[in-house]
Amino acid sequence: MFNFLLGLFSNDMGIDLGTSTTLVYVKGQGIVLWEPSVVAINKNTGDILAVGTEAKKMIGKTPAHITAFRPMRDGVIADFEITEKMIRHFIKKVHNQRSLLHPRVVIGVPSCITEVERRAVRDASEQAGAREIHLIDEPMAAAIGAEVPVQDPAGNMVVDIGGGTTEVAIISLGGMVLSRSVRVAGDEVDEAIISYFKKERNLLIGERTAEETKIRIGSALPKKEEKTIEVKGRDLATGLPKTVKVSSGEMHEAIKSPIKIILNLIKDTLEDTPAELSADLVDRGIILVGGGALLSGLPELLSKETGLPVNLAPDPLTCVVLGAGTYLEELEKIKQRK
Repeated sequence: MFNFLLGLFSNDMGIDLGTSTTLVYVKGQGIVLWEPSVVAINKNTGDILAVGTEAKKMIGKTPAHITAFRPMRDGVIADFEITEKMIRHFIKKVHNQRSLLHPRVVIGVPSCITEVERRAVRDASEQAGAREIHLIDEPMAAAIGAEVPVQDPAGNMVVDIGGGTTEVAIISLGGMVLSRSVRVAGDEVDEAIISYFKKERNLLIGERTAEETKIRIGSALPKKEEKTIEVKGRDLATGLPKTVKVSSGEMHEAIKSPIKIILNLIKDTLEDTPAELSADLVDRGIILVGGGALLSGLPELLSKETGLPVNLAPDPLTCVVLGAGTYLEELEKIKQRK
């Protein structure tokens, strides 16, 4: 009864604290915040100038005394102080100012992170104003958010490709039987595109341009119809602005290396999967979630290479935060079972 009353006076929330994007789910309201995990600070004073969408607009365009960057790297905290301020900003933005209590939060974290890194997430959240912190592994949260029947006595394979990490997990009877991860994901695909332009086109482009190019013409498989777009950057020979045309075929070649690493991770996990659970995967296939799952041609490539059906989650970007939100809604029942 006491915990029920506490819930009435605080906006408990589930958080997907991603390398690229932070999403927040508030109990009883659904997803209420969806912003880039970017912070802009004044290097001279240490003051926070912008967080989220406004800060992302500043990347690569700031004067010398201002820097806009992501305090999360490869799914973990790279800058504790700035991450704490970012979490505080997001909590304050969605938390009911009339609430008498600080919120309880459930945060999705990569299953591969160390205890020290988990403690850093807890400490940053506590410093940001959370009164109670619960961590849930992202593959499990993603599976719950994708409405995978995780409690069934059968194997389910989830591949979560985020901004900083790719995680593969075999889930059965409400737990992860096997999990593998690699710190190669959407960011590395962007970096591969930047590297391609630098080496092959003698053109320097920024992170945002690389991401836009990936979204528009990037593909894990060669496209049946070749597409061409114009990309703007700085000519490394003259130092002057320059526009070049680039094809989808070129981008396919550019991103082959990080895609191969992700594919090998999936194959290695399948090789280590117990035989009975492997048999389940023949029918159930692979569930693909995360922002990186939206890369054109990726489901088809994975199906071709593994021989398994590959299903893209209905909304790959929100699976982790929806799973954290569902966990939050069932928190009291989960506590009673422990």
